[in-house]
Amino acid sequence: MMKYLGKAYLWLLLLLLYAPILIIMIFSFTEAKVLGNWTGFSTKLYTSLFAGGVHRSLINAIWNTLAIAVIAATVSTLLGSVAAIGIYNLRVRARQAIGFVNSIPILNPDIITGVSLFLLFVSFGISQGFTTVVLAHITFCTPYVVLSVMPRLRQMNQNIYEAALDLGATPFQALRKIILPEIRPGMISGFILAFTLSIDDFAVTIFTIGNEGLETLSTYIYADARKGGLTPELRPLSTIIFVAVLVLLIIINKRSARINRSKE
Repeated sequence: MMKYLGKAYLWLLLLLLYAPILIIMIFSFTEAKVLGNWTGFSTKLYTSLFAGGVHRSLINAIWNTLAIAVIAATVSTLLGSVAAIGIYNLRVRARQAIGFVNSIPILNPDIITGVSLFLLFVSFGISQGFTTVVLAHITFCTPYVVLSVMPRLRQMNQNIYEAALDLGATPFQALRKIILPEIRPGMISGFILAFTLSIDDFAVTIFTIGNEGLETLSTYIYADARKGGLTPELRPLSTIIFVAVLVLLIIINKRSARINRSKE
C-alpha cells in the first residue's frame, strides 16, 4: 500500500507541476485570444509569431532576453569555472568558508539581491540599462556554475595533473589539456543552468533594468499582464522555449550517461 501511495503522490506532484505548461501548449494551437477558449485547431499563433505579426516590443524583448542570457551564461561559466578550480585548491577550512560564501547568493531571496544591486549601481552613479542587467545576471549565475563544476573536480584524479607537470607541461598547458577536459561536462551543465536562470529571472531584472525602455521577456509579460491580459503569441513562444530546454536537457543527460559508461 505504501508503494502505491508513494507512486500516486509522485504522479500527483508531477501533474501539478506540468499541468499549467501542458494547458499552455494545448491552447497554443488555437486562435482564441483568451486562454481557455478553444476555437478549433490552428497554427495561426505560431505563424504570427514567426511571420512578424506580433508587437515589435515583444520581438525586442525576446532578442534582449537571449542576448543577456548568452552573455551572462558565457561570462559566468568562465568566472565560475576559474573560481571552482581556485576554491578546490584551497586548504580545507578556507575551501569550506568560501563554499559557504558562495552559497549565500543562491539561498538569498532574489528580491534582496535585486535591491542590493540596485542600491550598488545607484551609489556608484551607474546608469541602469543593458549593462547593469548583464552584470546582475552574471552575479547571481556564477555561484551556480561553481556548484556545477566542483563535483567534477572532486572526481578528477589529481595524479594526472601532477604527472603532466612532471613530464614538462606548464601549469597553463596542464590546465588546458588535463583539467578543462575533465570539468567540461560540469561547465556545460553550469552554462545551461545559467542560461535558463537568466531567461527566467524577473526580480533581479526589474530592479536593474532602469527607465531607458529596455525590456526582457519577463518584464514584458509582467507589463502585459498588468494591462488585463496576455499577448496570445506568448503561448507558442512559451511552448517553444519549454520544448527546446527539454530537448537540450535530454541530449545533455544522454551524453553524460554515455561518458560515464565509457569510463566504467
